[in-house]
Amino acid sequence: MLPRRPRLVVGSILGALLGWVVVQKSLDMGWFKTLARPFDVVLDWELFDDTFNFVRDSYGAAGAWAAAIGGILLAVGAVAATIWAVLRLAALITEHRRRSALTAAGIASAWMLSLALGLQLIPAVPVAARTSATYAWDRLWQAKTGIANEAAFADEIKQDPYANVPPDQILTALRGKDVIITFVESYGRNAVEAPSLAAGTAAVLEDGDAKLKAAGFSARSGWLTSPTFGGNSWLAHSTTLSGLWINNQSRYRNLTSSDRLTIPYAMQKAGWDTVSVMPGATRAFPEGKFYGYNRIWDSRNLSYQGPRFSWAQMPDQYTLKQFTEVEYNKPGRKPLMVEMPLISSHTPWAPIPDFIDWDQVGDGSVYNAIAADGAQKADIWSSAAKVRREYGRSIRYTLTTLISWIEKYGNDNLVLVFLGDHQPSSVVTGDNASHDVPITIVAKDPAVLDRITAWNWTPSLKPATDAPVWPMSTFRDRFFTAFGPNGATH
Repeated sequence: MLPRRPRLVVGSILGALLGWVVVQKSLDMGWFKTLARPFDVVLDWELFDDTFNFVRDSYGAAGAWAAAIGGILLAVGAVAATIWAVLRLAALITEHRRRSALTAAGIASAWMLSLALGLQLIPAVPVAARTSATYAWDRLWQAKTGIANEAAFADEIKQDPYANVPPDQILTALRGKDVIITFVESYGRNAVEAPSLAAGTAAVLEDGDAKLKAAGFSARSGWLTSPTFGGNSWLAHSTTLSGLWINNQSRYRNLTSSDRLTIPYAMQKAGWDTVSVMPGATRAFPEGKFYGYNRIWDSRNLSYQGPRFSWAQMPDQYTLKQFTEVEYNKPGRKPLMVEMPLISSHTPWAPIPDFIDWDQVGDGSVYNAIAADGAQKADIWSSAAKVRREYGRSIRYTLTTLISWIEKYGNDNLVLVFLGDHQPSSVVTGDNASHDVPITIVAKDPAVLDRITAWNWTPSLKPATDAPVWPMSTFRDRFFTAFGPNGATH
């Protein structure tokens, strides 16, 4: 319908938009497979940096650069090819206007008839689909909503019922206790309840119940709903510690540039010595000041001399042993507040460390032979069943290690909170899995667990299927309330 020059301009714009829809749908497929949500065209671009680092740490620099360059070329190629196709089609139609008009009318009639009849050649896939138009509209609406939510979140940060509570009124029931909050990577509901995984995980937890009971400890367990799935662990960490729902990078940036009261910061003001142990961190963590950490231990100063286990810079058993030596068993110290992610259960789940005698851990060089003999990524990622099997092994390893650490090193003042940060990716869980993760509090002092009786959590390391399920963002306030001056009535 247009003269040549306007046709080139309009056709190029239309081709670019259609090409972008192809790219966006491809990104969505990847995001759904790993994070169980669509790609956010406004907020998710900076996650490519973390994606690049993950591929580099797991598969090497060559693999990371190949993936990055390949992805860029594919995206540019898709847009360019679609522009070319639109312009070529427009030129053909111009040369054969009458025939093209008849063909277009025939196609339109067939489409409308197929739509009216709901015609399907493949089950659940209509011949006449309107999904691309509604899809594009939904993505535009998503972008608009994301921008609006970013402005509203600034007000949400300021609405903090604990912002002005005096430090001497914070967590009074835990004075003198060592409070350790440990995030177990990818420890989701699936690990506890999926038929292929439940038996192995349950055996570790039931055996752990018996061992901890013999050592004088008790446990209570429930469920939290994580704001993330399959990755982006820092969103779960910040949600737990801040009491706000942090489900995207924009909220995380705004949170960590605010003065929101976090659990570590509140405990720092109340007199605890606050420490973060981050075995997966390979560079400085500027957000540490926001959280309120006095010291941060990471892969650069934990003195590990062993091999990497794929993405994980060191095994969890080494992390816990080194923490014990540099902080927990230090004579004359103040009560500790510690936040510690454990990372041996991080994807791609190969190779996985073996649990060994604590006295053999040393500087980590003992793990050289273990890493060399373990299953490698190429061995397991050819089969979803193998991936699920190795994921289950990684969870059992970390839980075994953590329970053994409590049994061997835990003192009378230990209060350990351990929870999953998110479910593993859909290659393990399948589609439409929940975002629920287990959470457990372990203590030797009965008065600590008496404070949470009203939570109705399961008296075990393994939460019952019908145990309460809370949004992860509610934990901070419930924790402050239960262990405040007036307990559950505060």
